[in-house]
Amino acid sequence: MSIETPHLRLRLYSREELLAKFEGMPEVSADWIARVRNSKAPDPWTYGYEILLQRQGVSIGSAGFKGPPDSNGMVEIAYMIEPAYQGRGYATEAAQGLVGFALADQRVRLVCAHTRTDNSSSIRVLEKCNFHCVGEVMDPEDGLVLRFERVSSGTVT
Repeated sequence: MSIETPHLRLRLYSREELLAKFEGMPEVSADWIARVRNSKAPDPWTYGYEILLQRQGVSIGSAGFKGPPDSNGMVEIAYMIEPAYQGRGYATEAAQGLVGFALADQRVRLVCAHTRTDNSSSIRVLEKCNFHCVGEVMDPEDGLVLRFERVSSGTVT
């Protein structure tokens, strides 16, 4: 499974690729590793995507969700572009691809993202993707972060 954007292809990682890449890394959530290890089939809400340039097939980063939609219809996105490819709009395009995928699912009512308070590049990416900053929150893994949200246009408020 993949998500296609004008310049990128977000290719779903395999279980084996994820475990080889992330298992044993202290900064990676043990709960997430356990979900991957116990999964029966590739899951777009858990596995994440390798970001590839469509024309060249070059891997330039990764992106994904921090889990499936919760009971309130919320999902969180995350993305990372390799330094050599930053500043070219790829993070924005990848984030837009994730948001489009999420909002196409009827269970999703809200997409959120967290970023460090000093990460102006990520803040700008989220603003370009029509997210709105709702304030600072304490993330259990990342510490103090800014929370950005984008409500589904189909959600009644």
